[in-house]
Amino acid sequence: MHSSNESDKRTELVLEPRTLRVTDPNVRGCEEILTPEALAFVGELVREFSPRLDFLLQKRVLVHQSLRNGALPDFPDETRGIRMSEWKVGPIPADLRQRRVEITGPVDRKMVINALNSGADVYMADFEDSHSPTWEGTIQGQVNLRDAVYRTIRYLGPDGREYKLGNKPATLMMRPRGLHLTEKHVLMASQPVPACLFDYGLFLYHNSESLIDQGTGPYFYIPKLESYLEARLWNDIFDYSEKALRLPHASIRCSVLIETILAGFQMEEIIYELRERVTALNFGRWDYIFSLIKFLGHDLRFLVPERLLLSMTTPFLKSCSILLAQSCHRRGAHAIGGMAAQVPIRGDPRSQEAIDKVVADKKREAAEGYEGAWVAHPGLVPVVRNIFDDPSLESRDPKVVAEITREDLLRVPDPKISEQALRANVAVSIGYLESWLGGLGCVAINNLMEDTATVEICRAQIWQWIRHSAKLLEGPIITRELFRTILGQEMARITAGASPRSQDATKYKIAGELLDTLVTSDDFPEFMTLVAYNYLT
Repeated sequence: MHSSNESDKRTELVLEPRTLRVTDPNVRGCEEILTPEALAFVGELVREFSPRLDFLLQKRVLVHQSLRNGALPDFPDETRGIRMSEWKVGPIPADLRQRRVEITGPVDRKMVINALNSGADVYMADFEDSHSPTWEGTIQGQVNLRDAVYRTIRYLGPDGREYKLGNKPATLMMRPRGLHLTEKHVLMASQPVPACLFDYGLFLYHNSESLIDQGTGPYFYIPKLESYLEARLWNDIFDYSEKALRLPHASIRCSVLIETILAGFQMEEIIYELRERVTALNFGRWDYIFSLIKFLGHDLRFLVPERLLLSMTTPFLKSCSILLAQSCHRRGAHAIGGMAAQVPIRGDPRSQEAIDKVVADKKREAAEGYEGAWVAHPGLVPVVRNIFDDPSLESRDPKVVAEITREDLLRVPDPKISEQALRANVAVSIGYLESWLGGLGCVAINNLMEDTATVEICRAQIWQWIRHSAKLLEGPIITRELFRTILGQEMARITAGASPRSQDATKYKIAGELLDTLVTSDDFPEFMTLVAYNYLT
């Protein structure tokens, strides 16, 4: 919203002051972002939708329990009619019709400017997996996006270089946190509010009118869905918001990440629930692997190999990828491919090898019918664009002719695990957790841009390997004791030379303790972020 003159039509949303309570109103940006009117709108969303959200989260618990009791995911019988009938999504807005390259990243000020100026078609500003949800970082992220929308954003680097928006910025999309997360700094009736409603509500309230006036709109990426009922909830949130803020119907548009194996069995249903608003599905491959272990990892039949062996040619991943493209094209939506996480480094001989892998992966996606894909670094934008701009792709058949079955979506490769891979999972997890605890949610490690999904898959693999006493290729059995030995060795290597009393040493110590909890618990901890959130300062 315009900071100086709030529209009269918003005043009907003002709630009594006691409805929402901000526990720390003194961080930078609070006064301009947490205005009474904006908080009133968030409060209305919380009041209206928290009961349904709580019900759906409880339904998740019941579904997860049934899987632990031996059930397997399947295509729902009750929605067979949706899958069998003919229907299409609504017309896609002009600025979302070409999505050859989408760049993703956190919402710090410099990143926002660089991503919008990267030459990508879309920038997904991320409050989720690449965002460490510190209170100040979350509020400043909202400030940064508002300033980007109003084209007033500037950043002065330590070297005196000024960053500002170019003439043709990427189309902005915003990803709020998942349904399962809360924002502990904002309370309603002494309970933290759902983080998804907080992130979404503030962005929509402050920016929707300006975005629409500019000929674009409030566009969102929806993460971590597990069922079409959760997609229905989001559709109702969008509909309610448009009425409350008097926005044009279906001006709020979205894309949906397929990053849980449960959603993989309900893709057409998810599109259907959001059919007036959805523009694309995106395959979130790392979270998808994590979800397979999370939901089925207790079953020895789903013991997975090391991370490097889980390429997109792996049967369960390739099958989901093909099914996603088929589902999107049947219904008139775009299919957006997975993340190219490589970080090109000038002068590093490994960079060309990494780019070659990106090219091969994106050519595979193009052959399967994808319209574009994600990148994590501006240097990959032209690489990926060249692939999807190839004129020969225009004549390709976007529908890979194959009937994907339940068995295809559940077929995992043989569990080959090396000691080097186990050590890498430990080391990468410690490195990322230390950065996350310090407020950085997107970190380059070993020339790869890592985010929360990295730790989730690494720790899920270790948990599963310990549970099933998996055997290393070198011979030893993976046990809690072996993990803790390697953890101690990797901690000593990483922290060598650091003062034991330093802040970094403290964060590494907490990171090691968190990782131990995540991989040695008898029951699988649902999300790393739920365990680690209270450690954030």
